[in-house]
Amino acid sequence: MNYFSDDELRCQCGCNELIFNSAVRVALNTIRMEYGKPMVVTSGYRCPSHPIEAKKSNPGEHTTGMCVDIACSGFDAAVITSLALKYGATRIGWNQKGTGRFVHLGWSTDYPKGTWTY
Repeated sequence: MNYFSDDELRCQCGCNELIFNSAVRVALNTIRMEYGKPMVVTSGYRCPSHPIEAKKSNPGEHTTGMCVDIACSGFDAAVITSLALKYGATRIGWNQKGTGRFVHLGWSTDYPKGTWTY
């Protein structure tokens, strides 16, 4: 089952480009199936010209097509994090303050393994 459409994962700067790793998509679908509830992608692939990426000195993990940001908070963020680790995520970032809470789930080997908060 494919829970995530191309439109959810493509760059949202207006270029509509989509570069997304198929193994990461399989992992996301597996996580979603086990989680048992909808997961909203707030950011998938970003082209290097995307406003967030263009501000950086080096392109971020989103330009690799090997990560997503998922809207979630509280216990749901903990469950999604646990499932992501179970299915091979090596980079986890949490934004759990204010509005727009999310968890960054990453599988890219081009960046160091780790966790962080925003």
